[in-house]
Amino acid sequence: MPKHPHLSNPSIGLGCMNLSHAYGTPLSEDAGIEALQAAFEMGYRHFDTATLYGAGKNELLVGKALHDRRNEFFLASKCGMEMVDGKRVINGRPENLRRQCENSLKRLQTDHIDLYYLHRMDPDVPIEESVGALGDLVKEGKIGAIGLSEVSAEIVKRAHRESPLTALQTEYSLWTRNPEIAVLATTKALDITFVAFSPVARGYLCGELTNVAELEANDIRKTMPRFSAENYPKNMDLLQDFLLMAKDIGCTPAQLALAWTRMKGEHIVPIPGTRSISHMRDNLSAGTLTLDQKQMTALGEMINQGKAFGTRYNAAAQADVSTEEFA
Repeated sequence: MPKHPHLSNPSIGLGCMNLSHAYGTPLSEDAGIEALQAAFEMGYRHFDTATLYGAGKNELLVGKALHDRRNEFFLASKCGMEMVDGKRVINGRPENLRRQCENSLKRLQTDHIDLYYLHRMDPDVPIEESVGALGDLVKEGKIGAIGLSEVSAEIVKRAHRESPLTALQTEYSLWTRNPEIAVLATTKALDITFVAFSPVARGYLCGELTNVAELEANDIRKTMPRFSAENYPKNMDLLQDFLLMAKDIGCTPAQLALAWTRMKGEHIVPIPGTRSISHMRDNLSAGTLTLDQKQMTALGEMINQGKAFGTRYNAAAQADVSTEEFA
């Protein structure tokens, strides 16, 4: 499978996290396998998972669902962050990354991972040390390429000098514009694919989540200021013109959000995540939706970092990322 610049064809990938992690009660194994196999059959060829998701269960799920199709799709996973005794732990030491890679290969039922990200930078380990270890895994054929997640442009440059990066993954959508500060330009200049996670704003831009009180207690959005009982109704008010534009264009709100993200740069690949097979199909078809410059500009002015109510992360989650922040 191609590694660069678009990682796979079609240009929209599938974030697999939702099936096992962070959004309330996970799907059963049978339902998760059914969803992943349906995604493959409808045309997805880029599947993104991680050691962290479901404490390894998401990788197991992807392995069980797709191992017999392994040479037909692009597989991405992540290391450096895992669940230990029920707590999320960041550890970017070389010996730990190697251990996690070996375990990921077993869970995924494969002898290589096409793209392996450092999920979060370990503040106690120089980025060059972590990326150097991933470079060794490339030389050994265990991974095909190196990626980083949620880091600044300066970290990208440092890492890229140590060992060439193929991708950078960071949250990017109409209401999360941090990559526009520096990372989008840096990745483009260095010929690094920018992989946009949460491109439909964790469901907000789909327009279907109208009442955050309906979220399960263990839904990650419960910890996010934009989804608070105080802020979310204000954000829903902000969404109304967006929903009208989608209706006027004749697409779903999710498709409109994905088209905007995809068209913000030729090197951008969105990876929306969902548990719904119908939503998977809906998202994938956004790869053919084209917006004109007037529509792109209107959308950018309609919903943006300055207009959204609340920050994207709470203080604890924000401490784990090194992305540039707006003043």
